Amino acid sequence: MKKILSAILPLYLLTMSMTVSADEGMWTLYNLPQAVYEQMKAEGFTLPYENLYSSENAIKNCVVNFSGYCSGVVVSPNGLVFTNHHCGFESIRSHSTVEHDYMLNGFCAKSYEEELPNKNMFVSFMREQKDITDQLEALAKGNKAYEADWTLLIDSLQQAMNDSIRKIDNTLHVEIDPFYEGNAYFATTYQTFRDLRLVFAIPKSMGKFGGETDNWMWPRQTCDFSVFRIYADPQTNGPAEYSEKNVPYRPASWAPVSMQGYQDGDFSMTIGYPGSTNRYLSSYGIREMRDAENATRVQVRGIKQEIMKRHMNASEAVRIKYDSKYAQSSNYWKNSIGMNKCIDSIGIIRQKQEHEARIRKFQEETGYLKDELDFEKLEKLYSNRFESDRAFMYWVETFNRTNELVTRAMRVNTGGFELKGPQDKEKKQYFEIPDNSEEWDEALDKEVFAALLKNYKEQVDAKYLPAFYQTIEKKFRNDYTKYVDYLYKKSMLMKGKKIYPAKKSYLKDPGVQLGLDLTAALSEIRADLHPFVEQVEQQEKYLCAAKLRMEADMPHYSDANFTMRLSYGQVGEYLLDGKPSGYYTTAESIVEKMKRADEIEEYYAEPIMHELLSAKDFTPYTDKTTGKMQLCFLTNNDITGGNSGSPMFNGKGELIGLAFDGNWDSLSSDINFDRVLARCIGVDIRYVLFMMDRWGHADRLLKEINAR
Repeated sequence: MKKILSAILPLYLLTMSMTVSADEGMWTLYNLPQAVYEQMKAEGFTLPYENLYSSENAIKNCVVNFSGYCSGVVVSPNGLVFTNHHCGFESIRSHSTVEHDYMLNGFCAKSYEEELPNKNMFVSFMREQKDITDQLEALAKGNKAYEADWTLLIDSLQQAMNDSIRKIDNTLHVEIDPFYEGNAYFATTYQTFRDLRLVFAIPKSMGKFGGETDNWMWPRQTCDFSVFRIYADPQTNGPAEYSEKNVPYRPASWAPVSMQGYQDGDFSMTIGYPGSTNRYLSSYGIREMRDAENATRVQVRGIKQEIMKRHMNASEAVRIKYDSKYAQSSNYWKNSIGMNKCIDSIGIIRQKQEHEARIRKFQEETGYLKDELDFEKLEKLYSNRFESDRAFMYWVETFNRTNELVTRAMRVNTGGFELKGPQDKEKKQYFEIPDNSEEWDEALDKEVFAALLKNYKEQVDAKYLPAFYQTIEKKFRNDYTKYVDYLYKKSMLMKGKKIYPAKKSYLKDPGVQLGLDLTAALSEIRADLHPFVEQVEQQEKYLCAAKLRMEADMPHYSDANFTMRLSYGQVGEYLLDGKPSGYYTTAESIVEKMKRADEIEEYYAEPIMHELLSAKDFTPYTDKTTGKMQLCFLTNNDITGGNSGSPMFNGKGELIGLAFDGNWDSLSSDINFDRVLARCIGVDIRYVLFMMDRWGHADRLLKEINAR
């Protein structure tokens, strides 16, 4: 590790002075290469360099990590946050009932008092970021424990940095993340606000317009936004747990919202929290991703989603419970289908192999990482772990959060429920499983579980089958439905009473035994995987190091890791099926789709939406150049999962939209960015404001935002 860190650090610093190719790149802001900034200026960015990261009103200060899975942007002096509708989906769902279905009918708080608090949601601001690679090297030098266990070193330094910063401000915390495949490390300081309240949500018909039919497709008309507000301590204006006494947060700066629109070729910039990319991954890793991971996800979720959809269509109560779960599942189900298609159609594995051949030649000519980077070894490692990795994915997709019984069974085995009772009397200690019946449906749950149990046995090697499959075979004659009915009827995990883990009957409970068997099977899979994981990671690090050394005259950004990144490019179309795609959609186009609701149910919209979007006059939301009400638009910004809700800025740093999706041809972007075909799809901010105005009549919010 020490040797590679020393070799890489000068390289990525050197790239700051190199010529940059436009469009591709997820750049960290604190050390943005000057050449990148100069290219941004050449394409239309007009703000000073320091306005990105370091100044008091820097753009980074208004962009937030939204609840650990999306991005968002502060748009008002009173802490309003815009993000995507699908990012706020679970909040909207959790507040919905059959009587007050905010998911179906939308929601608009008419006052601060009506804004709805949310459990387990937050926004985090990045306050500072810095490279600590040298610091880690210095700490590791001569320390055998740290040299042997790099994780121990990072954890130790992170704890020390947190102890230090909390003495100054206890609302801050530090996270250390690997960059460049672990060849460098950055420390990021965050401030997290946990009192986040729902303010505005468009009806699902518009916030998810087109559903899975249009997901990852162009053209799009989805009004994918929701509005939240950050609340703070009334005395300090800082983070505070939820309290009725909290007041709207007053940020030092916020993103100005533009009504001026965009034209073909205009500068566009996204800043957000892209989750994960693997663009340095080897050809062997991509093959494993395609065949062991993506293919597995598609196969299992296809079974699960068919059952979910059938039950949801039959009951409004069930639909409310599962809307969010279904959306989360289907999104990456379709993503995996598209990614595998792109891997094959573009020939990404072949391209990677050709690039690796050049790296191997470079290694032979220079001796760089001789006896360390070993391509034959890397190929063999991936080959040897393929079946166990595939089994691991089947285990995760089959048993992880797919039904309530397994969720409870796994939690009792990992201490997931609070143990109550006298600490000195073990036999009297107990836990209670809280009533969460509003979150799941028994009939759906049981049918999914039975179908996935059967599928798991058909797909994985017999050595990875949990022991309860013997019970299914011998006692239930491979009738999975009867076995699942038996579990739900007999297990105390599904009954609302006190459970005493110290009692002899506890381990005889079929639900508890199910959890133990699943844990044992997972341990066996991990035992088979374990010998290869660290070795594969080390070889991938060496491969990344060799690439950076070979291409020392080129700029390189690190793979996404859910830290703040900037991408830039232009508004513009692409060739779709050999024809120009157009770079925006209009009100007329969504009305045409709405008329096809009898044919495609995901094009349904309420009569009021037909009326609003069939208007003859959309002033002041009409685009001044085209004379149209523009809904969604395309840029070639480089995004991935986690960028949902990322603000899209023009060259003046003004908000023109929110990123919410990519096109079908961008689905391989996590491993290979295609400058020609990959596109970011954004919802036009004027469309957002139009809906807040004409549908929501949210005058107080529009005044607060003060768009211009």
